Amino acid sequence: MTTVHDFPEKSGSASNATAKVLSDRAEGEAYVASVCFKHGPPRLLGVELEFTVHYADEPARPLDPDDLATALGPHTPRTLRPDSPALPLPAGSPLSLEPGCQVEISAQPQTTLRHLDAVVSADLAHLETLLAAQGLFLGDTGIDRYRAPVRKLGTPRYAAMERRFAPMGAGGATMMCSTAGLQVCVDTGEAGDLADRWAAVHALGPPLLATFANSRIHAGRDTGHASARWLAVMDTERVRTRSAEPTKDPAGEWASRILDTPLMVLPGGDGRWDAPDSLTFADWIDGRGEGAGLGRPTEDDLAYHLTTFFTPVRPQGYLEIRYLDAQPAARWLHPVALLAALLARPSTVDKVLELCEPVLGRWECAARFGLADRTIATVARKVVDLGCAELGTTGLPPETITEISEGVQSLVRGSRSRQS
Repeated sequence: MTTVHDFPEKSGSASNATAKVLSDRAEGEAYVASVCFKHGPPRLLGVELEFTVHYADEPARPLDPDDLATALGPHTPRTLRPDSPALPLPAGSPLSLEPGCQVEISAQPQTTLRHLDAVVSADLAHLETLLAAQGLFLGDTGIDRYRAPVRKLGTPRYAAMERRFAPMGAGGATMMCSTAGLQVCVDTGEAGDLADRWAAVHALGPPLLATFANSRIHAGRDTGHASARWLAVMDTERVRTRSAEPTKDPAGEWASRILDTPLMVLPGGDGRWDAPDSLTFADWIDGRGEGAGLGRPTEDDLAYHLTTFFTPVRPQGYLEIRYLDAQPAARWLHPVALLAALLARPSTVDKVLELCEPVLGRWECAARFGLADRTIATVARKVVDLGCAELGTTGLPPETITEISEGVQSLVRGSRSRQS
């Protein structure tokens, strides 16, 4: 398992002269299936933590990227300071930035949740110390509760994305510049288990999205929605954000979808990465990009195209579960442990599929109403009960299991405020 960021940057032309040219659609689909779905016993677990960043004395003040770079020092990503050494955090986690200067810790995958906890906790504490020395702190919700979206990074990719999304409404700018998610990365598992695991991570989406939703307040305004963050993602560009449907052939369905989706951005040397309107990757393979001056696409081009999807679950050789709002730094482990427990055994996956059947596909309802929706709340309580009963499979210490169980049970049973 490796970690891939939401908004990677790439310099140079879209096509690498040394990369393999794709001769037809079948070759493109085979490439997608091979790189997005790798099989084997579930072994590794990873997490990516995003946070908005604020001034301690005035959280609503616009963030000055220079102040953030000063705080991060040698860890500053090159998207902000091209000459930075961009060192990983002390325990090995790379640090990256989203377009609005949200920070992201992408922990190296670990073989046990206990090891992942140690790595992330160490790097998160170091990051908080660096920020505090400059009067900054990490936000604790999935959306910027104080400020409207403003792009801070001037990279060609982000500029092209901003231009593309603007005619579609406010969702794209909000997603890019104001949101923060918690992404859990799990192995796809054995080939025979893939369809069920793929179905389970999607089925868990609405109840877990509602359980951990905390992004109701945005830019000082009560949106009235449990997860304004996920609504912003859904409103960005539906062809890139809609959930996959249950299928017996996840790899084949995903590969077909990738090729039939229009290009979002096209790396190039002219400083503008805007893609030709409505040109799908399959069109490009078939030679219909020649009018836009494009040569034949390569596997590198297709790999880049894969980074332009923001679905609830994104396959990248592992399954990147993307639907959770960012949690307060002290509670990042709670949803990660719960998901790990719910996916630990095939028998538990079977129970997940049974429990979640009443709320399949109810993404928008979960984002708008959260646990105020009675059916989603009922399913969420059952899912949490199952996950807490399986926490012993995670290898975490008993005291940590107790803390997590009490924390997530309090969420679904209403014993604490939905907005911390």
